[in-house]
Amino acid sequence: MGRVTERRRVVRIRNGGAGVRPDTLVAEEPLEIRLNGKPLAITMRTPGDDFALAVGFLVSEGVLAASADVQAVTYCEGATEDGSNTYNVVNVQLAAGVTVPDITLERNVYTTSSCGLCGKASLDAVRTATRFPGIAADPVRIPAEVLCALPDRLRAAQKVFDRTGGLHAAGLFTAQGELLDLREDVGRHNAVDKIVGRAFQAGRLPLTGAVLLVSGRASFELVQKAVMAGIPLLAAVSAPSSLAVDLALESGMTLVGFLRGPDMNIYAGEERITL
Repeated sequence: MGRVTERRRVVRIRNGGAGVRPDTLVAEEPLEIRLNGKPLAITMRTPGDDFALAVGFLVSEGVLAASADVQAVTYCEGATEDGSNTYNVVNVQLAAGVTVPDITLERNVYTTSSCGLCGKASLDAVRTATRFPGIAADPVRIPAEVLCALPDRLRAAQKVFDRTGGLHAAGLFTAQGELLDLREDVGRHNAVDKIVGRAFQAGRLPLTGAVLLVSGRASFELVQKAVMAGIPLLAAVSAPSSLAVDLALESGMTLVGFLRGPDMNIYAGEERITL
């Protein structure tokens, strides 16, 4: 839709001199996600892959497990007073017979670009809601040298980041280091939702044997989303949180942090990393 970046006036100061020039910024707009026509959540995101973002979000909430669960995903016309389509409201219509769980108490209606579902009570919700509980038995193994090469491959594929410097990225890899998919977004959790949503649309869930790499830290929510998609290994270039480590340990997931150059910290599931 051509809305991933926007231009803004900026005063640049370099070597003591000032000049005015246009600057390219990453776009950030609200996306309202509706379920069966009813408002469910609003997230701040970078426009693009909105349908994948919406269904990926619903996978992480335990609503969806297979593409047959969805009847249609559409932008909502008449979302504004003048009846125009802003392309900022998406409705996911469930197929007949798909149960709609009461998830409104587990998630705030409004989420920011940096944080979505949070809280200790969410551990039980993830444990009971996941459709793909076989992560602990996933036999995938990845050599440490292959894992260490992934951040450079992720960075090299970040086209919008090159233009703006203001995006997070999530990349899905095989255990051999092949890049399967990459999404960028102003929010880490949105980038992961887009990855999961695209896999859902392609009928590839659960993502057994896959490696998810994120460009920032590993929060509880990112581990939660990986668990809900059946991903056995999550790696981040920065630090995990304590709750993220707890959930990874309980779920049998491999969690790697500070993946930089030849170095890494393995917080859970070290048996999947071969030296």
